[in-house]
Amino acid sequence: MIDNLRQTEIMVGTGDNRFKMSRGSFNYRQTIKSMTRLRRKSVVEKTNGFEVHYETPISKIPYTLNVTTDSDGLIKAELLSEEKNRHNRFWLSFPADPEEHIYGGGETYSEFDLKGKKVRVFVAEHQNAKRIAGKMIREAVTGKRPNRKSAFKKYETYYAQPTFVSSKKYFVHADINGYSQFRFGKKRTMIYTQELPVFYFRKADSFEDLSYKLSCLIGRQGELPDWIYDGAILAVQQGTEIIDEKISRVTAMGTKVCGIWSQDWCGCRKTGFGYQVMWNWEWDRELYKDLDVKIREWKEKGIRFLGYINPFMAIEKDLYKYASEHGYCVKDKKGKDYLVTITTFPAAMIDFTNPEAYEWYKEIIKKNMIGLGMGGWMADFGEYLPMDCVLHSGEDPEYVHNRWPAIWAKLNREAVEECGVGDEVFFFTRAGHTGTVSASMMMWTGDQHVDWSVDDGLPSVIPATLSLAMCGFGVTHSDVGGYTTIMKMRRSKELLMRWEEMNAFSPLFRSHEGNQPANNVQFDDDEELIRQLSRMSRIHTELKPYLKKLVKENAERAIPVIRPLFYHYDEEKAFTEKTEYLLGRDLLVAPVLTQGASGRKVYLPDDRWVHLFSGKEYGGGEFEIDAPIGKPPVFIRKESPDFADLIELQMII
Repeated sequence: MIDNLRQTEIMVGTGDNRFKMSRGSFNYRQTIKSMTRLRRKSVVEKTNGFEVHYETPISKIPYTLNVTTDSDGLIKAELLSEEKNRHNRFWLSFPADPEEHIYGGGETYSEFDLKGKKVRVFVAEHQNAKRIAGKMIREAVTGKRPNRKSAFKKYETYYAQPTFVSSKKYFVHADINGYSQFRFGKKRTMIYTQELPVFYFRKADSFEDLSYKLSCLIGRQGELPDWIYDGAILAVQQGTEIIDEKISRVTAMGTKVCGIWSQDWCGCRKTGFGYQVMWNWEWDRELYKDLDVKIREWKEKGIRFLGYINPFMAIEKDLYKYASEHGYCVKDKKGKDYLVTITTFPAAMIDFTNPEAYEWYKEIIKKNMIGLGMGGWMADFGEYLPMDCVLHSGEDPEYVHNRWPAIWAKLNREAVEECGVGDEVFFFTRAGHTGTVSASMMMWTGDQHVDWSVDDGLPSVIPATLSLAMCGFGVTHSDVGGYTTIMKMRRSKELLMRWEEMNAFSPLFRSHEGNQPANNVQFDDDEELIRQLSRMSRIHTELKPYLKKLVKENAERAIPVIRPLFYHYDEEKAFTEKTEYLLGRDLLVAPVLTQGASGRKVYLPDDRWVHLFSGKEYGGGEFEIDAPIGKPPVFIRKESPDFADLIELQMII
């Protein structure tokens, strides 16, 4: 990398941004007013690095690329200028290996290898609802099956992090906060920023070591409460009586249940989008009668109760009135509370740059959630900070927007730590940027559609998980069955069962009813579904010792729980595979991702593998594997030290 940095080409310029937000999706345009290529003047060698001196051709404005290497081998490259405010656009490019593969940029869905791609590093809602709806209408008219895949350059993502990893075993992390882009060309990599950039580079001999070295720079997650491995966390809403009824129904057929997740614990609202949470973070005593008592009863049975919170507040309720009266909300340019439309209703956003508001919101979590006895919650959103808002701190929102989800995760983590319940309570987030890795306990991959589409359905979970893993976030999961229903989209029985098969082989098994529960198949709709849930929950529970070991490994060494195949196998196909994954070193999981399929082609790296459900042994290569529902293609590495324990999973089917 040092030699590549000596060949860095730099352009500087000026420009203006235009952001237009609609329901968390940001239409971005910019006007470039000037662009100048810097002229290289000289290279000055130093004891621990070198400086490359540049200047603008006409006005002779000096710039310096200062490159240093510390005693541990971490390279820092910083662009410096005495006239910091002269330019606000910077393009840096350096040579790249035409044969390398690139991963990261945060969380990417339909693509995993980013070589040849342009990646926008800006936090937003993942999908543009209008674009997806338009595609669905065309599919309905033409009769085509739902295999959507939008152009990658149009993608937005909940989790955008200026980090990427090369198949040549090096990482690049940019210490920047504003809007940026990475362009991974065949022969050169270009990084575009709107602030003077600072970059960190590091090479390693293995991906395990590379992950650890990245974590030394950006942090890593800790271990998780022991109880989360003891079964499924089931999404149930609309009251304690329904929870009791569903627990009784599924446990009678052998389902292992360790948690109930009721996102409407604080009330609900019914909108054109569906059944939604009332964003008023207080126990709805009418909907959830005797919840405090029931939480204790369920816990005695080994079942924790989980809730939901986000950074917004329902403007109809008293908590918002208190926040507004005390000046705790993000403001618009007229000094009024900035109301953001999420799906069909406006809501106010708490200003976390206001120390009093920050502490007040934290106390809500501590008192109303942890104090109620919750074992965890979904800490949703974090992507919506408007570009034209006014913050208490006086900071420019263009340079706070990307940091917002990390601030939100930090607030939740502090609530847990200050209550001293880290061994019992956890939360999970969907949005992120630099700083989220060290603050959030777990990610989930967002609001997938309840379908088979490549860009936002079941198949999108694997590249999203793997790209997060390569950015340093090693503990993730997804909503079993997906979440979003729009138009005539409906969750099918087949989709739900295939999704359960995948998530049984992940760190957390948690279902979701979706935004339109009545229009989607649920886990207990018939006996076949309950039997499938029972099998998959028991498999997940039997994996507890293995999963705990993997999560501990991630906490200590930042080695992700779910890994791409190339992490352990230096094979060309492994570097582009995005429909399979390794659960730790020793389990290869190849979920069925196609509607109506009773099997699939599986690529096995060069090793000895034992098919979990047939016991048949395979070497490396590609094989057609039968996979009826209930028996997904899962393989155990024969040389695994855990082989004897893992092969016992056969007994559950």
